[in-house]
Amino acid sequence: MASSTVIHADITIPPTPDTWTPAPPSGAKIAEYKNRRLLPVGPAYLAHARRILNKKTFAEDDRDEELKAADAIAAGTEGPIEDDLGVGDEPESRDLLLLDPKDWKNQDHYKVLGLSKLRINATLDQIRVAHRKKVLKHHPDKKAGSGDTNDDALFKSFEVLSHPERRRQFDSVDPYFVDLEQDPPTASQISASPEAFFSIMTPIFEREARFSKIQPVVPLGSPDATKDEVEGFYDFWYNFDSWRSFEYKDKEVNEGSDSRDDKRYTEKKNKNERARLKKEDTARVRGLVDLAMAHDPRIKRIKQEEKAAREAKKKGGVVGKGKPTAAQLAAEAAKKAEEEKAQKAAEEAAKADAKKAKAAAANAAKKARRAARAAEDASGSGTPA
Repeated sequence: MASSTVIHADITIPPTPDTWTPAPPSGAKIAEYKNRRLLPVGPAYLAHARRILNKKTFAEDDRDEELKAADAIAAGTEGPIEDDLGVGDEPESRDLLLLDPKDWKNQDHYKVLGLSKLRINATLDQIRVAHRKKVLKHHPDKKAGSGDTNDDALFKSFEVLSHPERRRQFDSVDPYFVDLEQDPPTASQISASPEAFFSIMTPIFEREARFSKIQPVVPLGSPDATKDEVEGFYDFWYNFDSWRSFEYKDKEVNEGSDSRDDKRYTEKKNKNERARLKKEDTARVRGLVDLAMAHDPRIKRIKQEEKAAREAKKKGGVVGKGKPTAAQLAAEAAKKAEEEKAQKAAEEAAKADAKKAKAAAANAAKKARRAARAAEDASGSGTPA
């Protein structure tokens, strides 16, 4: 093990405030300042030192530690895993045991590790437990003579799912969900009845919600949702911001090729393919939203309610209460009389203003004529300028 390095840290303790008093009734006192020596110790530091000494990555070190644990199980020096965090034991087919690790991009990594039920919801601790259980189960000492000794697929799946960025890339193209996306509902299926609409479309939007950058996602809601709730749902999904990407499907550069042109060509081709797949996925989600909006029974209900309200308003009644009452008719008549009175007063005021304006204009015209005659008389008298 590498020798530890001691670092002397000069720390100045600030004085206590003048207003500080010990909490009664203990009468406790602040401990005196002392020089202390801190050493890097503990499991985390030992794991760090082990990786540095052996020049291993986190994934490589985890793999070797799992193998050591498997050897301990085979030797009978370690007990079984007591708490599997709900991972459980998933049945394995022979095809799963004979997977080719070189074809890892076409494999269902959750299924390889026995996490088919949890999938994107599996935590990192559950992934580690699942991997450890698989390593212990398929230890070479336990499978001697069976011929099923190809465990590299297990390590590759663990490497993908334990790395946040690689796992997100795989989650974007998870084959389980991709298969479901290939069979979208039809208009006849969701328009059969309100119950059919919600039973079909609710799980679809819940499934798509995992890709949203904005969380929590606005749900489809209930059949009796208000107009604001329905509009909020469609506003959110028509502006859906997805983190889904398609780097996982990138093609590798031809094996053995060191040509810079080959690498650039492959990178350009992968970039164009990712953009195409992203565009198709955006259109697919938009198509689901359009389909839902076209057959949403709540929109039809809201339109009918608004139409009934408009008709009731024209008749002076109240929606759902039949003919207007005598009190409503009296109130409406009084309101109408007030409006007519106000209108009549406004008309009279307008007439008065018009009459005043007409008189003022006549006076102004008379003054103008007088001024013109006076000027004319002055010019005709021959008075020198």
